[in-house]
Amino acid sequence: MTESGESRPEFTLAVEGDQGQAVRLRISGHLSLDNLLSFRSELESFLSRMTPADLTVDLAGVEYVDSAAALALLDLKGEAEARSIPFSFARASEKTRGVMGLIDPEAVTMAPRRAEAQPQDFFTQIGDETRLLGKDFYDLQSFLGDLLFALLFCFRHPGSVRWRDVLFYMKRAGADALPILSLMSIGTGAVIAFLSALQLKLVGATIYVAALIAIAVVQELGPMLTAILISGRSSSAFAAEIGTMMVKEEVDALIALGLDPLRFLAVPKVMATMVVLPLLTLYCMLFCVIGGFLVGVYLLDFTVYTYVNETMKNIALFDLVSSLIKSVVFGVVVAGIGCQRGFQVRGGAESVGTMTTSAVVTSLFLVVLVECIFAIVLHYIRPA
Repeated sequence: MTESGESRPEFTLAVEGDQGQAVRLRISGHLSLDNLLSFRSELESFLSRMTPADLTVDLAGVEYVDSAAALALLDLKGEAEARSIPFSFARASEKTRGVMGLIDPEAVTMAPRRAEAQPQDFFTQIGDETRLLGKDFYDLQSFLGDLLFALLFCFRHPGSVRWRDVLFYMKRAGADALPILSLMSIGTGAVIAFLSALQLKLVGATIYVAALIAIAVVQELGPMLTAILISGRSSSAFAAEIGTMMVKEEVDALIALGLDPLRFLAVPKVMATMVVLPLLTLYCMLFCVIGGFLVGVYLLDFTVYTYVNETMKNIALFDLVSSLIKSVVFGVVVAGIGCQRGFQVRGGAESVGTMTTSAVVTSLFLVVLVECIFAIVLHYIRPA
């Protein structure tokens, strides 16, 4: 039996003996990964058509053998012993014995140390997810606590702050977000004005469109829309940036240099977001009102004076100040979550992507949660 080809090394198998008798299998030629499939196929074909009383594999003619072919020979021995056929290797060269000696037959047949994961039942999965959620909540609270202490330290020691980085992240999180924030805000204001006018027109109260936009935007939508936009832009960017540094062990290098990664990496990002988010919130409010103004003047026949007057009458100083305070808290949450997820990256690029997604999802969830808390608290402390 011969396997030959233009690009594959040749090997030969010669059988001496008959069925039920002692058989000598002479193997010669070049045995490697290049012709492994053909070699294994020939061995399986030999055992399938013949059951010898005794099997001896003569390796005197083997010129070269690699670990893959040596493993195939040991698999042949294991198959023969499984069929209760006496088996032995004969006349193997020193090089062949050396390669075959590298393979531990017990390790090949040994069961894996870690048992295969069994599918978990529904309640076990709920328990595991609850445990992971609790651990994640604990880690998040610990990080936010450390972050607040780092911010207090930086406020007491302004010289320790990397102000150049703060300005850089103010540009990235603030100025670079203005185009998309403008479009989103104008569109939101226009849609609210148009849809509310369709309903208010039924009761002859179209004049309240301007008041509705002013109240909705200043009290709730302005801070929330801005925080959602920054969550998608900046929180994910912060997580990816710090996560990549974790993968490249640059954070470990900072620790080795005696620097605090939290103050060195997270504080500039959080401070920049705390500063620009209230400014972006004011910008969002203005453009939402402009979007409603365009619909009111050009589609609903409002005069400029009427729309502006109705808007100004319904913007309370308390609501404006509380929204700006709310946006500062949103800034800490959004930037803090992005940094925390970045520091949690372990492994490689896949973990960076996972934590970047988690940063966006978690920050959005916490923005909504904080918004709900503010809405309840402000309801009770808002002046009559």
